[in-house]
Amino acid sequence: MKLEKSRKFWPWLAGALILAAAVFQLRSQGRLWFCACGYLLPWSGDAWSADNSQHLLDPYSFTHVLHGFMFWWLLAWALPRAPVAWRFCLAISLEALWEVVENTDFVIQRYREATQALGYQGDTVVNSLGDVLMCALGFLLARRIGWRRSLALFVLTEVVLLVWIRDSLLLNILMLLYPLEGIKAWQAGH
Repeated sequence: MKLEKSRKFWPWLAGALILAAAVFQLRSQGRLWFCACGYLLPWSGDAWSADNSQHLLDPYSFTHVLHGFMFWWLLAWALPRAPVAWRFCLAISLEALWEVVENTDFVIQRYREATQALGYQGDTVVNSLGDVLMCALGFLLARRIGWRRSLALFVLTEVVLLVWIRDSLLLNILMLLYPLEGIKAWQAGH
């Protein structure tokens, strides 16, 4: 019985340590805890404002829910026998790693060059933690509603984001890897 309880504890401890390491690394990279404006909002809805990526959640938080969907799909396929708690821990670890990489000077500069994020300064630590939280939510939601419904919700979210902020997860990836001037011009028409 005691061994059973300790086995359930390890994934959560591992996840907490990974998040702590990510926070440490983000701070080491010079990321602020929260917005330099001096206040913290739970939601900043204007993707084109200086508040974007500076508060807990913003329109791009929905792309991190989609990360959670993709991690659920990938890990359910690649590690079907692994306990869900360990797959969840791995998903959170991957998201935390992305937050660290995304906030390197190299990637920030790439966003500025390849996308419409001309004044992008990187995420605050609070925003990065919000993104990890949204990924966790996406992972749990995909587990709950299954492959087909989560795929439908993925597509719907992509469409809503394209209409709302002229960006989405898939478009963001495309523009980072292979920027297209026509898409950049369309995005600038906000």
